[in-house]
Amino acid sequence: MGTGASMSICQSSSSTEIKPFRNKVRPASQRIFGAPLDSCMQDATHVPLVVEHLVKYLEEFGLNHEGLFRTSGSEKKIRALKQKYDQGEKVDLVQEGDVESAAGLLKRFLNQLPVAVFPDNVCAAILACFEGNINHMAECTRCLRTLLCSLPQAHYHLFHYLAIFLGKVSLRSDVNQMTLENLATVFGPTVFRIPCRSLGHEEQRFCNSVLLHTLRRYEELFAGSPESQFLVAEDSPQVRSC
Repeated sequence: MGTGASMSICQSSSSTEIKPFRNKVRPASQRIFGAPLDSCMQDATHVPLVVEHLVKYLEEFGLNHEGLFRTSGSEKKIRALKQKYDQGEKVDLVQEGDVESAAGLLKRFLNQLPVAVFPDNVCAAILACFEGNINHMAECTRCLRTLLCSLPQAHYHLFHYLAIFLGKVSLRSDVNQMTLENLATVFGPTVFRIPCRSLGHEEQRFCNSVLLHTLRRYEELFAGSPESQFLVAEDSPQVRSC
């Protein structure tokens, strides 16, 4: 796809046009929320259209919102928006939503994926890698890059897209109070799913630290992946392939 036709999520928020979400009406068996990730990807950006729609809205209206992703939205509004997305109806977040509900709906989409952004086998490998190299961050980073490349393609593209967005959120942390540390705490349980067990809390804290490490070293880990250059603005770093 040519650069002119590609979609950059690193564009200035003032130039972003939030278009109503529109899709063909889906039968119940083809709903977006709770569907396998690879069944709701779109060719243009390699991420689900609902994720792109919510992220573009949040980039336009949420980056300066204090407590973004920490302030709970209206459950009634979140359910109503979710139903419209699932049914393929027109969704106008500017008229029908707000920052809290859009942020809550994005987290809900991720939480309801049948397989987490980091599937169990990759999550276990990442934990083992970091536990074995806790004092060797360079080796942890090398190992993490390899494991990111082992993700299913749909999961890799989605996490790449989210990492770019969360980096943009953190750049406004002086206003929204969402530093990379805070974002890792909020999204750690969403992208890594640790079962409820005796050491689950400690494992989750460790996963949050891994996510923080990933966000801090985003450029090194993702830069240059040819299949995902459509996600990066022209002034963003060039990346090497996995």
